[in-house]
Amino acid sequence: MSKGNSTKITDELYDYILAHNPPLDAVQRELVETTYARLPDRAGMQSAEEQGPLLAFLVRLIGARHIVEVGTFTGFSALAMAQALPEDGRLIACDISEEWTAYGREAWAKAGVADRVELRIGPALDTLRAMPAEPHIDFAYLDADKANYVPYWEELVPRMRQGGVIAADNVLYGGGVVDPGATGGAAAIKEFNDRVTADARMESVMLPVADGLTLSRKR
Repeated sequence: MSKGNSTKITDELYDYILAHNPPLDAVQRELVETTYARLPDRAGMQSAEEQGPLLAFLVRLIGARHIVEVGTFTGFSALAMAQALPEDGRLIACDISEEWTAYGREAWAKAGVADRVELRIGPALDTLRAMPAEPHIDFAYLDADKANYVPYWEELVPRMRQGGVIAADNVLYGGGVVDPGATGGAAAIKEFNDRVTADARMESVMLPVADGLTLSRKR
């Protein structure tokens, strides 16, 4: 029986995938390149190039108008999602860094979507807990400190409307999730993955996109 993982993603195949996905626009490309140029030691925190078009696709697919992003970094993923929103849509971006998100602010303005993004600087758990408790979020993107993935999940799920989707990044943690002796971030992600799988409020599927992406839909 095939395990379904016979195709290995080489650099050549990865380039082929990118060539057959929607290309990044000029503002998105500039932001990606600026992040790598100015923050080379941190650039790996940026969502993978193929994730921008995927997130935009999902936003359009479910007709999202209210998005919450937990972990914004330099704003590439927020940019892609904000561009996919209708004009009256809103994205609340949660981060703790004025320095990193300054790149995002500049890009959002260049792309003409700054009015769709509300950046909230501070601990994301505080930001989430201050939101209305009733279900109102259409789409959420989780890509922040791994130790708090479970608490973020528990704040987000009750606030998701029926049919709303949470996309959680880095759920493979570089392969660390299969290490029985995992510690630190890998252990936190293993705990998160088990929590998501067992959560009857959501239906979830884990995909081998970039460093692993789990999509969860509110029942």
